Amino acid sequence: MKKRLMLLAGSISIVTILSGCFEGEQSLDEIDPPQNAQEVDNLDKVDEEDVSATPEETAETVSRDLYLLDANGMVASQTLELPVPDTNEVAAQVLEHLVKGGPVTPLLPNGFQAVLPEGTEVLGVNLQEDGTIIVDLSEEFTQYEENQEVQILESVTHTLTQFENVHKVKLRVNGQDLKEMPVNGTPINSGYSRANGINIINNDTLDYLQSEPVTMYYPVEQENNRYYVPVTQYIETNEDEAIANIIEELIDGPGYQSTVVNVFNPEAGLASEPTLSNGILEVVFNKEILADSEQGIIADEVMETMVRTLTEQPNIDAVDVKVENVEKVVNENGEAYTEPVTKQVFSPSEEL
Repeated sequence: MKKRLMLLAGSISIVTILSGCFEGEQSLDEIDPPQNAQEVDNLDKVDEEDVSATPEETAETVSRDLYLLDANGMVASQTLELPVPDTNEVAAQVLEHLVKGGPVTPLLPNGFQAVLPEGTEVLGVNLQEDGTIIVDLSEEFTQYEENQEVQILESVTHTLTQFENVHKVKLRVNGQDLKEMPVNGTPINSGYSRANGINIINNDTLDYLQSEPVTMYYPVEQENNRYYVPVTQYIETNEDEAIANIIEELIDGPGYQSTVVNVFNPEAGLASEPTLSNGILEVVFNKEILADSEQGIIADEVMETMVRTLTEQPNIDAVDVKVENVEKVVNENGEAYTEPVTKQVFSPSEEL
């Protein structure tokens, strides 16, 4: 019963965040990520059939993003409810939940698996002032297949950098710094960050000297579980048209080689050049971006795909989507987007 009410409290917090993007609600500066669910008093008056709940069933939990391996071999995040740890054990806890056969096992969604070798122990975690987090792991960490090496790096890096004050990951084994990964030799001397990419798609036709890596988010639907897979693509761009090129590439999709879904109408396009001011990117599309042009409806998947992707770019905190000759753009529930949309709407963040 307590768990049910705590989950309800968490849901109310998320609804509060979402409502801030719609008519008559909070401004961008007022949007805060949801707080941890708190226990509710007078529980015995609500539902007596749950009085016999076990301590495990009533334990307080907190939502964390874990980057796991999906059924298609892609590294993707799943938001799972983990027990609330001591304040100084948050980073160690999420890492422990990346270990095969570890505490994450009963929580894994269908088709997902952990990535760190079974038996790996977290010996220490140290966050530096510059945002570099040093992770010390046991010898078992070195016992993985060669083709898993980059996935392990991507999983650890993206799981830890979900925290706003973590920017880079350095690894140790039994207290010894790793200059390269132990099996296939991937260089990690200066640390690994999101700038290294994830689920990288190579394009043999591109001139990589004239291209930049961009991480884009695409939805996947699997057994009633919808989640977003980050895919790093190299795109040809220049400084003046960088954002426009990213949007056009996002509309084109990841190509035939990927298992993710392109949710954009191929006729959708920009009506004018995007403009960035004070962290807010204004993007104006033609009507083909809409799922229903008469009602001004933009599909929720389209909005989330754009916001997740564009806010990965430097200096973009929120996205203000407009459509030419359409007075009001609304979501699938008919709620108007009257405020720029932030990444925190879809993936609330916090600091360690």
